[in-house]
Amino acid sequence: LGWKFYDADDYHPLENKKKMAEKIPLNDEDRIPWLCTLHDILRREDLSRHNAVLACSALKKMYRRVLVNGASAIESNQPEQPRENPALKILFVHLDGPMNIIAERLEKRRGHFMPPELLKSQFDTLEPPSPPENFITVSLEKSLPEIVLEIESAILQG
Repeated sequence: LGWKFYDADDYHPLENKKKMAEKIPLNDEDRIPWLCTLHDILRREDLSRHNAVLACSALKKMYRRVLVNGASAIESNQPEQPRENPALKILFVHLDGPMNIIAERLEKRRGHFMPPELLKSQFDTLEPPSPPENFITVSLEKSLPEIVLEIESAILQG
């Protein structure tokens, strides 16, 4: 796509990284400032008229709302309703797969602060995307080229 790529893990504060390294799951209070930082990065790219890809474990609907609307998504504390003019237009790609496949991949990852032992806590926290969120679900059981093609097709179709 030629778009700038951001890995959300690069923006976790040191306290979050230490907590995860100690096998302690993050909570909302840990994640919200991090998500606001990510929103600001996406907002900056949008204002510069650049597209970007963000790899992020936006596990809850509220987290995805923060990515789209920033801190105002928390401050409003309103029930979720589709907004006519969201701050950012984001296509969320929910990479869906069984825990055992993801666990195998995590075991192969080296030098990362999040240990595989936290995977269950992420599954416990997960709220898969649903309407009115702008999303697609892609199976991790497909080959990497199939996954990439499905995501690219969804992006190009708008």
